[in-house]
Amino acid sequence: MRWASALSLEEDLERAVDEAGASLRGSLNGERPDLAVVFVSQQHADVYDRVPGWVRGATGAGLVIGCSAGGVIGAGSEIENRPAISVTAATLPDVELSPFHVENDALPPAGSGLEAWERLVRVSADSGPHFLLLADPFSFDAEAFLAGLDGAFPSGKKIGGLASGARAPAANALFLGASSYRAGLVGVALHGNIEIDTVVAQGCRPIGDPMFVTKCQRNMLAELDGRKSLDVLRDLFATLSEADRKIFRHSLFLGIVMMDHLQEYRQGDFLIRNLVGVDQESGTITVGAPLRENMVVQFHLRDAKTSADDLDALLARYASSLKGEKPDGSLLFSCLGRGMHLYGTPDHDTDMFRERVGDVPLGGFFCNGEIGDVHGRSYLHGYTSSFGIFRGRPRA
Repeated sequence: MRWASALSLEEDLERAVDEAGASLRGSLNGERPDLAVVFVSQQHADVYDRVPGWVRGATGAGLVIGCSAGGVIGAGSEIENRPAISVTAATLPDVELSPFHVENDALPPAGSGLEAWERLVRVSADSGPHFLLLADPFSFDAEAFLAGLDGAFPSGKKIGGLASGARAPAANALFLGASSYRAGLVGVALHGNIEIDTVVAQGCRPIGDPMFVTKCQRNMLAELDGRKSLDVLRDLFATLSEADRKIFRHSLFLGIVMMDHLQEYRQGDFLIRNLVGVDQESGTITVGAPLRENMVVQFHLRDAKTSADDLDALLARYASSLKGEKPDGSLLFSCLGRGMHLYGTPDHDTDMFRERVGDVPLGGFFCNGEIGDVHGRSYLHGYTSSFGIFRGRPRA
């Protein structure tokens, strides 16, 4: 297995693809890649539909998959707010690739059996597949899809993200094979001699204490531990330092516990969701996620230092688990709210990955939502850096 990642800032996209292709051919010693993963910045929206053909022609890849991007990550660098294309390619001996495109109305009903999901994603559970997934945020229910996929393929890793760069339906692009789509999800199941490790850094820290949701309606949070939610929030604000009060005003989130059976809750045990609004009269808080009574939640803050410390600790732990071995390649799905917006400097997360894990080929993009496994389940995250790290399966 060999991976390589290339980046081009050429403003003419066809020339940019050719430049990336030449770089990849050199890195892969002229071998034809089995897979090319491409991310194209929004500045090239007028020629999105030409991308699959151009990439296949420049790389000779057996399968092309990718999407539009608000920013791209390639050759270990993060490019924001300018034209760019990232192409990450791999030769994958003894690995089977099963591509699929899914529209929202094709999702099996809740509770459908394994066969329905195997037909949908065109792969058997017996083959032990992992999944690379790219979805359009305007037209596809990614959370419902992930829940069903987890049920059908519980041991398979799921990585990916929601396409970005557009502000309206049908303006993002998804690439698969020779086709470009404006809705749904594109994916590829990888099975055979391949493993995917996941590192998901949410970059938030809890404040206050975990609490039970004692009254709610859909995504309206009415009571926490028997008190009006807004009263709880006001009292929490009063306990914070002046520095945290400043962060509270613009970077406050609700964490929803991911594993109900835990007796103690720590940073990283919560799924981070936006606070959409508050109703002063009723004392309710609107959350960007469905709620249910008796679930455990905790408020969180996000800032650059917390995000950096969280990522550093997770990557250091992962690097230690490798016991000196080096992965073959990696893809990074990072939130649009990270990067320069959060840190004020470019290449923060990619530099930290290189420092901790090594000089592993790394591509990816800045997403509208990130897909990654935590505690053995796959979730759609926000504000995260979600790494999918590839290596061959260990010999028995």
